[in-house]
Amino acid sequence: MTSVPNRIGRAVLCVLIAMMACALAFAAPAGADQCAPPGVDSASALPTNLAAAAKDPGADKYTTAGVEPVAGIDVNALGLGVPGVLTVGTLSDAPPSICINSQGQFTGFDNELLRAVADRIGLKINFVGTDFSGLLAQVASRRFDAGSSSITTTDARRKTVGFTNGYDFGYFSLVVPTGSAITGFEKLAEGQRIGVVQGTVQEAYVVDTLHLDPVKFPDYNTVYASLKTRQIDAWVAPSQQAVGTVQSGDPATIVENTFSLDNFVAWAVAKENKPLIDALNAGLDATIADGTWAKLYSDWVPRALPPGWKPGSKAAPAPQLPDFAAIAAQHADTPAAGGAAPKSTLAQLGAAFLDWDLYRQAIPDLFKTGLPNTLILTVCAAVIGVILGLVLAIAGISRSRWLRWPARVYTDIFRGLPEVVIILVIGLGIGPIVGGLTGNNPYPLGIAALGLMSAAYVGEIFRSGIQSVEAGQLEASRALGFSYTSSMRLVVVPQGIRRVLPALVNQFISLLKASSLVYFLGLIANQRELFQVGRDLNAQTGNLSPLVAAGLFYLLLTIPLTHLVNVIDERLRTGRQPAPVQEEVI
Repeated sequence: MTSVPNRIGRAVLCVLIAMMACALAFAAPAGADQCAPPGVDSASALPTNLAAAAKDPGADKYTTAGVEPVAGIDVNALGLGVPGVLTVGTLSDAPPSICINSQGQFTGFDNELLRAVADRIGLKINFVGTDFSGLLAQVASRRFDAGSSSITTTDARRKTVGFTNGYDFGYFSLVVPTGSAITGFEKLAEGQRIGVVQGTVQEAYVVDTLHLDPVKFPDYNTVYASLKTRQIDAWVAPSQQAVGTVQSGDPATIVENTFSLDNFVAWAVAKENKPLIDALNAGLDATIADGTWAKLYSDWVPRALPPGWKPGSKAAPAPQLPDFAAIAAQHADTPAAGGAAPKSTLAQLGAAFLDWDLYRQAIPDLFKTGLPNTLILTVCAAVIGVILGLVLAIAGISRSRWLRWPARVYTDIFRGLPEVVIILVIGLGIGPIVGGLTGNNPYPLGIAALGLMSAAYVGEIFRSGIQSVEAGQLEASRALGFSYTSSMRLVVVPQGIRRVLPALVNQFISLLKASSLVYFLGLIANQRELFQVGRDLNAQTGNLSPLVAAGLFYLLLTIPLTHLVNVIDERLRTGRQPAPVQEEVI
């Protein structure tokens, strides 16, 4: 009879072989990439509905009158985390402004312009992916030297971080399903499901200006997917993201645009780091003067600037831009190749989730980048969780209240708080303190956060297993002359652990899925785990198939573990099967 360990080992080996075969078989052809410059031919004219919302340009109290010469900047006095390197927190899901391309590089108009600015100053640049909800806090705590994410500069945000001069000016676009009765912002009303990305100025616009209660989403791709399937009635979006996301043939259309009421778009920097703000302002003016800004703007976000506004300081020259309105009118006069027939709901779902070309594109990256990082995070955190969890379990059943109470408080806190809150608290609270030891690498902090969370659950699992051991076991061992400590260590604890092995494997499965939350701390491209690799390709293409591909990898990891739980449970209930008795042949 095949032993249980051999069966488990063969199952795991088969899974790994299958995953390697998929990665080799699906040699990825180049797919559609939204994170590529659309070019000047995609130019758009000045959006409608601007006059009512525009403010007097002279009221701008934040743009500097001028800048210091780039040649006079001392790069050693910029307060950078790594001398000579500008570490930038950015996003990956908002093309064409901020995104990660098919080569796994952070790019987009915002980031390419910042690259040019850093080059003028004489700095290297390192982009790190994170989530917008934690970006400004990470900039304020100096986890990042700067934040690049099409950030509109509001007074509320200036209380947390400082900003450079503006390099872009945001419009809001109203995106609705094709054929919707909503034709403009004035048609938005109570009772409608209006989607926004949480924490953006679009959310503030809907709440404070329109006085409506929006539906909040974590990212642009999720809100757009909900719009296409008509789960929401409208999406108030940044103009750049709307233009970059809504593709020809999609069941959605941009019906109106409005002016950003809250000022320009700029890079975020820690408030106290004025030398870096001044340096970035100087570099921005230099890119405007030599034409770099105009070229990047025309390639990535070719649209007319609002009247009376220009990028850079007040002393910067006005950029020389093509006549975007004329280009847009020329393309508008060109006859369309023919309208696409409307798709059925089933066809839309198939296109969104079952794009086989994107599966072939996603699987190699998931295997080479996402899978190793997911396993590293999970296994390391599991080791911490098991060791610390066993300590918590023993302390929790100790006769000393000085051991019991701290263990109980720890367990209550780490089981009661959401996982993402714990990760952000540890990353933003402890990160700056131990930055010199970790080199600002988020992996150690992410592993520590996952391990501390896992320990709270593992400790309760161990405690329940230990307390399930009959009291007579302890009494019998004490009667044989064992001390209390020896009885627990040699008799009670081993039996308790054996009884909870299935529950421990289930906890490992939960930890495997929770590893995706480490992205909130900021990862460079080669540190991304499975979910983020799928999410980034989703951002490049606007299709959900890469996320489904990432989900399949999770299934390939968790299904064998689920069956392992069943095998362990059956083995513990039935015990080892006796070997067949072989009759002696005389």
